[in-house]
Amino acid sequence: MADIKKIKTALISVYHKDGLDELLEKLNAEGVKFLSTGGTQAFIESLGYECQKVEEVTTYPSILGGRVKTLHPKIFGGILGRRENEGDRQQMAQYEIPEIDLVIVDLYPFEETVASGAEESEIIEKIDIGGISLIRAAAKNFNDVLIIPSQKEYPIMLNILNTDGAQSTFQQRRQLAYHAFKVSSHYDAAICEYFRIK
Repeated sequence: MADIKKIKTALISVYHKDGLDELLEKLNAEGVKFLSTGGTQAFIESLGYECQKVEEVTTYPSILGGRVKTLHPKIFGGILGRRENEGDRQQMAQYEIPEIDLVIVDLYPFEETVASGAEESEIIEKIDIGGISLIRAAAKNFNDVLIIPSQKEYPIMLNILNTDGAQSTFQQRRQLAYHAFKVSSHYDAAICEYFRIK
């Protein structure tokens, strides 16, 4: 069916690694290529899987103390590029932008950091920028991209892999886009509330 999309490349950027290993095992068995940064990349490689560094795609290192890692046209172009739009396809080829079919994110623990009584400087660093942007971009392009926006959705992804392999239906992608915008709206609401009470 036309709405079935194969997962060939997965961008993975997670804070908590719990439960990720099971997904990685299934994705690797299906021949999915991994793309990641920092601690997530190290975790993936520690399990024995190959993982391309995001900086190899962007040609930029992680900068500003890790504040800027994935925020680059080659990453967001790979997520937002419309696969059936000829103009998008031409530009992706022109600028050597790789297609990214699956995005797995687990955001910095902002609420937990606030609840711990941490100093404001630490709390501010737990405002996720790259992760929330990845979630929104992948959810916007749900027609082509599958988004796993938090650990809570890992079982959904695992069920897809166990049932259908490394592919997804339009309805699955749309439903996970709904989950993604729930995650992003809750996260932003928590940040908004923190600044309100200050």
